[in-house]
Amino acid sequence: MKLTKFALIALTTLAVAFAQEAPKKKAAAAGPLMPAMTPVGDPTYKKPMGTMGTKGDVWSQTSVAAGVDQKPRAGKETTVVGEIVEFSCYLQLGKHGEKHRACGQKCINNGQPIGLVTADGSLYMLMEEEHDPRRDGTTSDFRKAAAEHTAHVMEVTGTLASLGGYRAIYVQGYVKK
Repeated sequence: MKLTKFALIALTTLAVAFAQEAPKKKAAAAGPLMPAMTPVGDPTYKKPMGTMGTKGDVWSQTSVAAGVDQKPRAGKETTVVGEIVEFSCYLQLGKHGEKHRACGQKCINNGQPIGLVTADGSLYMLMEEEHDPRRDGTTSDFRKAAAEHTAHVMEVTGTLASLGGYRAIYVQGYVKK
């Protein structure tokens, strides 16, 4: 009887210890940056491979003109360092980094959304700032540059806008001339 009681206590102790350890392991695996998916170049995000975007007015003339009553939503100039990712694969599957580079490039070249993920896992959608050229398809140099830099850690400058939990950086400087 004592042996059975001892075995029951031991099993209960092990079960509690295992139950407490399992969420820790699960949380580590569910983090924003997958350890097996490292960016090309410096994985610490401290030495960007290049820059994207130019400084300018918070909103271009075409964006102001297109705004409701010619007043776009609030935005502020920002510069953020992060890895260029294909937004949908990163958000849905956690894919980023060199191992996902070819797939991400294919998706971006075929119109999927472009993202920037920072070292702390913050995710921003990236898009062309200039409203009319974006609408009219004359900013394809941006998509091309983003595809070329997929999985690269880059310094991106643009206008940060947020609404309802969504964050986007509108990047200037890619209108075809």
